[in-house]
Amino acid sequence: MQRLFSTFANGWPGVGLLLQRILTAVLLIRFGLTELTRTAYSASMVPGIVVAYAGILLMIGLWTPIVGTLIAVIELWVAVNVSDPWMPIALATFAGTVAMIGPGAWSIDARLFGRKHLET
Repeated sequence: MQRLFSTFANGWPGVGLLLQRILTAVLLIRFGLTELTRTAYSASMVPGIVVAYAGILLMIGLWTPIVGTLIAVIELWVAVNVSDPWMPIALATFAGTVAMIGPGAWSIDARLFGRKHLET
């Protein structure tokens, strides 16, 4: 899994990635919950539900490249199928950039897959 990340940014770049992950995840969860409360269950709700759960994983920084790519693909698919595509395009862009850059130092991925310092 470590090969999926170039680095785990620390300092101000790491804070920027953390803020980007949190903002994207909050928006995804919000739109997912809105989708759940709108009407009775239908097949059109599935992308919103999947993206809301993926937003939770993105927020905590677990499996970030995989989850970010999944969110980007689903949001681009949603953008093609709705009348106002700008929010799904923005969310796909945010998720795609997080998937490409990595989760940053303040994530579960950094704890699980980051460089280990050996004490001698």
